[in-house]
Amino acid sequence: MNRKRLALVTMMMVFTLGVSVHAEDINGIQEHGLISRYPGQDIRWQQIENYMPFRVPVGPVSGYRQIGEWIETQGRVTRTFYRYEGTDHSYSEFYLNYLEALKTQNFEILAEGISGDRRGSEVGSRTWSEVYFIANPATKPGAVGTFFSGTSSSGGAGAIVARKERAAGTVYVVIGVEQHASNYVGALVDIIEVEAAETGLVVVDPEAIGADLKEYGRVVLDGIVFDFDRATLKPASDEALTAIAKFLTDNPDMTFFVVGHTDSVGTLTYNTKLSSDRAAAVVDALRTRFNIAPNRLEPHGIGPLSPVFSNTADAGKEKNRRVELVER
Repeated sequence: MNRKRLALVTMMMVFTLGVSVHAEDINGIQEHGLISRYPGQDIRWQQIENYMPFRVPVGPVSGYRQIGEWIETQGRVTRTFYRYEGTDHSYSEFYLNYLEALKTQNFEILAEGISGDRRGSEVGSRTWSEVYFIANPATKPGAVGTFFSGTSSSGGAGAIVARKERAAGTVYVVIGVEQHASNYVGALVDIIEVEAAETGLVVVDPEAIGADLKEYGRVVLDGIVFDFDRATLKPASDEALTAIAKFLTDNPDMTFFVVGHTDSVGTLTYNTKLSSDRAAAVVDALRTRFNIAPNRLEPHGIGPLSPVFSNTADAGKEKNRRVELVER
């Protein structure tokens, strides 16, 4: 097995097994469990914010200090800068290992690029990285500054932007690598864990309902909440019900199944009935409170038979307890 292949296999093991190779790090490090370091890297800088806005770039440089496409998000942000000192591995090896490891972990790659041109406009170029860092500046000084400073001996650079939907919420990863010198490779790993609003309740809106139905044929009715272990709608559901009713009123020729789902706690018989009762409660509320014709909505319950995440953790169970609108 050649050296590059061995490095790739080692890196994939680091990602998939969560193994972290210990090195001479700065004090106070809390390395994120989602992505571990490349063997031989030292952590030389880190910034962790429990809640902050963040701009995720998904396009190339489009003008002076401009990237044409961004995803505006917010959440817990962990930014970690790694230094590798040595001549055994180049920036391109780091880039390829990170890319392969993200794909192995089923991340969706939103943008990627590697460039030997220090001033190019493509994703991953130094110019691109500079614009990215201007949009998301560090709030504390440190070795991360070398990632953007460049030297007369600097080589190529690359970047990967990825996203993954988890039971705990969406996570974005932005990874940049650069050949700072012949014996120095820097890597900046930014992890953005998207958090819901402070209430913890994300409410569906008419536009989102239409978009999801057009693409998937179904939509999760976020914001529909019930009393524990019952089919009684909570008052907090009113905003979501209003949005659903508006969509239905604006699209009078469409008919739907309203499908209830539960987690796997309890018997199949019990959960099937609970999910059916909850679907019927949504249909009844739309009929009696918003004058939606009953023949347009047909309630069904399938209990735990169609989970969207594993029921082994509370976050997965919460996502599995849902009501969906499915086009007939």
